[in-house]
Amino acid sequence: MKRALIALALAGSAVVVATPAEAAVAAVRLANTAEVAQDVARFWLADDGANLRAATPYTVRSAIVAQRAPDFTPAGKPALMPPLQPLQPVEGEAPPTVGKVYFIGSDLQPHWCAGVSVRSTYRNTVATAGHCLIDSEAPMGALWKWAFVPGGASPALYVGRQGFTPYSYEDLRDPDGDVSFTTVWNGVTLAADGALVDAGRLADNVGAQGLAFNQPLGSTRELFGFPSGAHPGGDVPYGGQDLERAAGTTFAATWLAIGNQLVGVDSPFTHSLGTTWLRGYSPSTRLGYLDGLTIGVSDLDGDGRFDTSVSAHFGPETAEAFAAARNIASGTII
Repeated sequence: MKRALIALALAGSAVVVATPAEAAVAAVRLANTAEVAQDVARFWLADDGANLRAATPYTVRSAIVAQRAPDFTPAGKPALMPPLQPLQPVEGEAPPTVGKVYFIGSDLQPHWCAGVSVRSTYRNTVATAGHCLIDSEAPMGALWKWAFVPGGASPALYVGRQGFTPYSYEDLRDPDGDVSFTTVWNGVTLAADGALVDAGRLADNVGAQGLAFNQPLGSTRELFGFPSGAHPGGDVPYGGQDLERAAGTTFAATWLAIGNQLVGVDSPFTHSLGTTWLRGYSPSTRLGYLDGLTIGVSDLDGDGRFDTSVSAHFGPETAEAFAAARNIASGTII
């Protein structure tokens, strides 16, 4: 198979990613016009955010049967893209970049996953699991009315414009490609008179995490997410409302015969799709380098409690999906 080399300029260095000559990234249309984005924003913000409050955790293919695997060598050269501070300080101890992605699922009900603001040229990109963008219960297409609400003091909602995921996930549902990067329109709030008010760009308001590609295993990751639901044994330690933090060491993992290059991390989280994994996290800045997103949780030791979160490895395939998203502008919907 012919190969093409794609260079990603990352903070003065470059990641060179070998990819198939045919398209290896799937572009997913969301609210691609301002008018459509306005309708999505009003759906979520109307009635004092009633649909946001009604949304429930997305648990499609959340509990998986993973196993530890022999360590693998990353396929590309290690590279880092540094994080961004917000234009104005954001109060609080938790990273304001982490929030919830809202959408309508195949059951026509509102749901959410965790998501995170990541650095990009136009400060408008959200990362989450691939199956929190692509409807894995349908033959094709995206989840409906996709929008992001970050943490921190910002009340704004950011409607998704276009998403990108490795073609291996969009077409084959390969968990090795279960990641996504979505460009979002400027945030909006809803005024008392019902008018939408522009709130500016996502990363200007809450900052953006950096990204790390092709990193070795065996080091600590900080996890930030909204775990919910029960352990296999029935215990329910998390309710999904609060942003929780955990830390663990990464290791190679597999998921039966369909996920061959996955990463596991020791974590007590229950169902927590899209949970952010940060390398080199600084509590003082609340920033680090994203190199994992939870695509499922597993009970490796069989004691009736989830003990492992699993992510696709942030290798060349993920880097290419990010490269497709990072230079896409969006703008205001007003």
